[in-house]
Amino acid sequence: MKKILFSSVVALALIACGGADKEKKDAATTETKSEAAEAAATAPDPSANPDYEKGLALVAGSDCLTCHKVDEKVIGPSYRDVANKYENTEANVKMLAEKVIKGGTGVWGEVAMTAHPTVTQADAEQMVKYILLLKK
Repeated sequence: MKKILFSSVVALALIACGGADKEKKDAATTETKSEAAEAAATAPDPSANPDYEKGLALVAGSDCLTCHKVDEKVIGPSYRDVANKYENTEANVKMLAEKVIKGGTGVWGEVAMTAHPTVTQADAEQMVKYILLLKK
């Protein structure tokens, strides 16, 4: 009888403790989703930026989409991953434009970024500006 009573008390205690965590998780999830929706609603539309259209046109006319997609890793990282990794600063724009022109390896794994020596510095920078506008 004592064993049954003890087991019942332990079971009730476990049930009582478990519910509070679920309620906290549900509340936290709801709060996080609300914050994300609010941030998306207040985030500026990147396509309104003149760098967006210019860069998009340059990327579309190049072979970039062979290895990169906006939201999907193909051979190289997705454009969104690059945008989320690097702040949109002049120094990063120049550094990443150099990677476009000269190629590189090691930052995103061992697969080498193909060099594009025929792309001008100005065009490479415009492409990078477009990519960095895709940050979420």
